[in-house]
Amino acid sequence: MSRDHQLSFASGQVVAGSAAPEYLGSQDKVNPEESLLSALAACHMLSFLTIVEKKRLTLLSYHDEARAELGRNQKGQMAITHIALTPEVELAQPLSEEQLAKLHALAHKHCFIANSLAKEIAIEITPRQRG
Repeated sequence: MSRDHQLSFASGQVVAGSAAPEYLGSQDKVNPEESLLSALAACHMLSFLTIVEKKRLTLLSYHDEARAELGRNQKGQMAITHIALTPEVELAQPLSEEQLAKLHALAHKHCFIANSLAKEIAIEITPRQRG
């Protein structure tokens, strides 16, 4: 049986979805693991953008190569057990590594998707700065 389906959003957007290929899904469609990962990465980015604006910093670019790992949780169930966000930002006013890490920690604290995930998921944020 096909795992392909459509994800319809209130905005009118429709995305082709499926299971991951390892679970008999289509490789050319978005799977639930990717959806969760992209929701977290987008929420973190939007929280970061808000903080940067409030601090009157000028963000020139933002790029993230987010990754997620499947494994077994403490109950032995299949779960996303680790998420790595690696946002690379370019600011008009370069910051120290410590300042940049503080901004990302604040963004993580205010990201409602991150706040909604189980505590068993290790979310690692490794910010980098261009330039």
